[in-house]
Amino acid sequence: MIVLGIDPGYAIVGTGVVEYVNNKFKPLHYGAILTEAKTPFNERIEKIYDDACALIEKYKPECVAMEKLFFNTNQKTAIDVAQARGVLILAAQKNGLPIYEYTPLQVKQSVVGYGRAEKKQVQEMTRLLLNLEKIPKPDDAADALAMAICHCHSAGSALGKIMKG
Repeated sequence: MIVLGIDPGYAIVGTGVVEYVNNKFKPLHYGAILTEAKTPFNERIEKIYDDACALIEKYKPECVAMEKLFFNTNQKTAIDVAQARGVLILAAQKNGLPIYEYTPLQVKQSVVGYGRAEKKQVQEMTRLLLNLEKIPKPDDAADALAMAICHCHSAGSALGKIMKG
């Protein structure tokens, strides 16, 4: 199974592609879609959409795992992230990919085994599971890889199979 993990944003969209076969992970790609602050917002979300479609075309994932949106105190930021997230969902939908959403708690539980794990613990476990020399940078890329790992664990479980089918 090949999974595209996404940590949504509009300045930085974390991306990570993971192959999961026989309970083993292989990182195929990680990085970020970056947009410039001075660029008009409509151009920023167009770049996010285009770059997401290019990743899907290149790596041919079977699905997309994305963080569920939660609202913080800054409503303008939340709305902009929601719009960027919408074009990411559209990119997956237009390419016929199912989208799975996970909360930060679910990702921590799946990757570390503890739902209250610290961000550094999740990043280090992601590094270990993917057999990487260093923790992926930027942090958004590490978060996207953790999202993909979470989906692989969920999809491979008996409960995941019931939930899917």
